[in-house]
Amino acid sequence: MSNKQHRFYESVLANFDKAAAHSDLPAGLLKQIRACNAVYQMQFPVKIGNRYEVILAYRVQHSHHRLPTKGGIRFSHLVNQEEVMALASLMTYKCAIVDVPFGGAKGGVAISTSKYDEDTLQKITRRYTTELVRKNFIGPGIDVPAPDYGTGSREMAWILDTYNQLNNGDIDGLACVTGKPVNHGGIAGRTEATGRGVFYGLREVLSYEDDMKELGLTPGMEGKKLVIQGLGNVGSYTGTICQKEGGAIIVGVSEREGTIENQDGIDVEKLLKYRKQNGSILGFPGSTTLKDRDDWVAIDCDVLIPAALESQIREDNAHRIKAKIIGEAANGPVTDVAEEYLTDKGIIIIPDMYLNAGGVTVSYFEWLKNLSHMRFGRLEKRFDQNTYGNIVNLVEKMTGKQISERDKSMIVRGAEEVDLVRSGLEETMINAYKEIRDIFKRRKKMKTLREAAFLSALNKIASDYLQLGVFP
Repeated sequence: MSNKQHRFYESVLANFDKAAAHSDLPAGLLKQIRACNAVYQMQFPVKIGNRYEVILAYRVQHSHHRLPTKGGIRFSHLVNQEEVMALASLMTYKCAIVDVPFGGAKGGVAISTSKYDEDTLQKITRRYTTELVRKNFIGPGIDVPAPDYGTGSREMAWILDTYNQLNNGDIDGLACVTGKPVNHGGIAGRTEATGRGVFYGLREVLSYEDDMKELGLTPGMEGKKLVIQGLGNVGSYTGTICQKEGGAIIVGVSEREGTIENQDGIDVEKLLKYRKQNGSILGFPGSTTLKDRDDWVAIDCDVLIPAALESQIREDNAHRIKAKIIGEAANGPVTDVAEEYLTDKGIIIIPDMYLNAGGVTVSYFEWLKNLSHMRFGRLEKRFDQNTYGNIVNLVEKMTGKQISERDKSMIVRGAEEVDLVRSGLEETMINAYKEIRDIFKRRKKMKTLREAAFLSALNKIASDYLQLGVFP
């Protein structure tokens, strides 16, 4: 196990303890909430060509205060037990913060995906799923996986198929996993969900005039300079949506091959096309390549968005940060020691368990869709469209003025599934931040939004336990 992953888990526990200090909950209840309820380590053989390889994998269920448990599966050679425990813990708190009725879980398979072809990855995914089924660690009402680092809709489709083969006749089988392709029971808007959630969350944080005045910033996202570390699913959607819908200026982007900067702005959509064609972001027209890839932390900007892996901002590089806000799009990108230093400097850190909760929020919508066996919008879309059409016709009749066909089509359009998903996600992110900010403002001794987010989660989880009579 690398020291980085060990520090990640320690950071999660340390942050929990900081928030717990602001709580008046019983010590025994806090100990229960803090602990991982079930940790399953497995090793299974997979035949690759003429040889067998033993694969190490995990599934951790952190909390059963709500069922099913929920959390992604990551494929990475860095996967280890403490990392998966840390991620499962964060999932519990994340679900509570955004009022998604799941306990937290996480899975990991210790492989480097670049070393295997598609057929082998499918074998590994299916065998991993079989192990989960054998131990009752997957099911619509038990534990519902989703994509994470190194996995996507393809792997979720393999998991679904394997589960259904082993559970013939389960009419709710589609709900055993989320993040599936739309034509296999997935939901429109899931792929962009985490990045879009980052946009909604960041926009909400930036909307408070008093808070921004303290940082020397004007309210709103328009014109804010952003730096994004990581152009994977989360980073790419965060960048494109903040740029197109928020008017933000992306002045720096970092990837594994290096870091580029352009204070006049980098078009993320064009950059993604350039990288696909050239295999690298380096050399993108108009940009400057920085000498050291890790220099992304020192780029002059308003908002720094680490969207890759954990422990990217540490005590050895935190002093280089010039941003006034750090938005944790990744899980655990800022260590607890670095956070103390940055907080003392007056930098606001928007915690991961809130800011990247868009993925699990829309996964919840997908799970509901699968259990209801019906696409969102199917019942009401045409009714709404006809109702709006009648209103437009009445307005034209009463005013004697004609509305153009283009404007009319925009007004009378009934909501598609993706519209409802985005609306639900926006509502979720706005309300969750209002709760966090309210706690932070009321608790004068609190130093960070992370403490407020943790306390929000602890109170909700404790309420469930107390209502169940576990801690009378």
